[in-house]
Amino acid sequence: MTNYESYQPTQRFAPFLAMSPNGSELLYSSNASGQYNLARLRLDGAASTQLTMYSDNAVRSAAWAPNGTDIVYTADHDGDEFHQVYRLPADRDAIALTDGPQVQFALADDPFSADGRYLVYAGNDRVPTTQDLLVHDLASGEIRRLVLGDGFFAAVGFSPDGSQLLGLQMRSNSDSDLLLVDVDSGSSRIITGHDGEERNFPGPWAADGTGFWFRTDRDREFIGLAFYDLASNTVRTEETPDWDVDDVAYASVANRLVWLVNEDGISQLHGRNLADGSSIEFPHIPSGAASSLGISEDGRQLAFLLGTATRPTEAAVVDLGSGTFRYLTDSRPADLPVGVEPTLIRYSSHDNREIPAWLYRPDGPGPFPVVLSIHGGPDAQELTNYNYSGLYQYLVSSGIGVLATNVRGSTGYGKTYQKLIHRDWGGGELGDFDYAVRFLHTLDWVDPARIAVYGGSFGGFATLSCISRLPDLWAAAVSIVGPSNLVTFAKAVPPTWRSMMTSWVGDPYTEADFLLERSPITYADAIRTPLFVIQGAKDPRVVQAESDQIVASLRGRGVEVRYDVYPDEGHGFTRRKNELRAFNDVAEFLIERLTKS
Repeated sequence: MTNYESYQPTQRFAPFLAMSPNGSELLYSSNASGQYNLARLRLDGAASTQLTMYSDNAVRSAAWAPNGTDIVYTADHDGDEFHQVYRLPADRDAIALTDGPQVQFALADDPFSADGRYLVYAGNDRVPTTQDLLVHDLASGEIRRLVLGDGFFAAVGFSPDGSQLLGLQMRSNSDSDLLLVDVDSGSSRIITGHDGEERNFPGPWAADGTGFWFRTDRDREFIGLAFYDLASNTVRTEETPDWDVDDVAYASVANRLVWLVNEDGISQLHGRNLADGSSIEFPHIPSGAASSLGISEDGRQLAFLLGTATRPTEAAVVDLGSGTFRYLTDSRPADLPVGVEPTLIRYSSHDNREIPAWLYRPDGPGPFPVVLSIHGGPDAQELTNYNYSGLYQYLVSSGIGVLATNVRGSTGYGKTYQKLIHRDWGGGELGDFDYAVRFLHTLDWVDPARIAVYGGSFGGFATLSCISRLPDLWAAAVSIVGPSNLVTFAKAVPPTWRSMMTSWVGDPYTEADFLLERSPITYADAIRTPLFVIQGAKDPRVVQAESDQIVASLRGRGVEVRYDVYPDEGHGFTRRKNELRAFNDVAEFLIERLTKS
């Protein structure tokens, strides 16, 4: 008989890969050691080498210096998200470049100048609510601060000649701009100015420095690919698929451009030889979710992270010379059982909107219980990935179906759909959950008396909304780091988020009544569903008080609630042992209440 551990990957990856300048190695961070540590992996199949030995810190991002030997990375402590920047020379131990215990620093996407002397990163060390750009002279140790204004700014990378920086200003999840910063003077100008809301995301510089590629939804529902020409200050449209372009990478020597398109939750690779305009042919790649795209300068090696519904996320590579695909890692546990491929379905909601979802059905006639799974974000997307470290597959093997929804507010279905939930948390999407259950009731293999709801972060909020405002539908519920009170949640978010909260959720100071009307805590007296709450004590996004108050309310009425607080975790799990324990406990909680009388 299998248990959850039979499905848990031997390692999980932080969401980045970094290809070495010569295209022979990758940097990545995984929790194979028990914590997210930095490792390097050769593309020729040699064993990986672990570079850091942290037990309490988690490596969140990394980049190679142009010399191909030195490395920089960021790490935080116990999931607190106060990331610090470290330099790892080839012949010495790591050196801390920042030391701000209550400060968030973030590496640029491509943080080094071409000569390797200057490093750029962002930090809110001057004013907690604002991120400045910091240019660090690694030769002299001098740090220049580029103050771009109030708000959330991020560095992207130097122009090839080092004279300019490409930056990003985030106003909200649906409104962002690109800006160019003169390195010498510090002056900056927004180059994607617009009315209303528009998403603009930076991409790579052209090798000759004439401009750069970027992703934008200007005048469109979906995010396309464009090129900004510096000489003429004009934008050239490159690709306009009827889905989002999720990522783009450029091989400067080979002059090749590759990009990922998210087609209904499945990643598709596209590419072009810029010299002659011909398309790049790719080999067959397993159907799933790809990310962290990188290409070698010679255009031969294309690396990315790839997860499928039945195989954990792995580092993978396409050799464009030989036209072959292969996995570089194997994170499958020993004797991983054969998994179930989900079916993409759509169901009609209360306003006749079609809601996409992935349906995992156990083998057999049923009737089976089902878990309604709600992703975080809410500006995110349920993908054909090995979600929650194999939790779905274990539940299905235990005779429990899963309906994983992409309700309004999800990304990947156009900006109108994404923005439906802005300033409407606990509004229209609650009807989407109601109608998801109605859809399940139409399936002859589903037991309508045994439906549970599960989610983390926004999904945790939605779970609490479901059991408090739709109390008759559920046999069990699990909320992981979920807000219960939108007023206290919005007041306690990290400082760099605060300017976005009014347009995203609501203003907790001027709209408290509105936010309380949408908060699960307001309806806590209606909850009678057995509930399991999990919280990280160091969570900076959804602080522990959010879970404390809903648990206290339920315990005061004698409602069954299990409450597990992880003192050494934040918004999710960085320690492998904690993740194993938590998801095993979630699975057994659901199995106990859905399959055992």
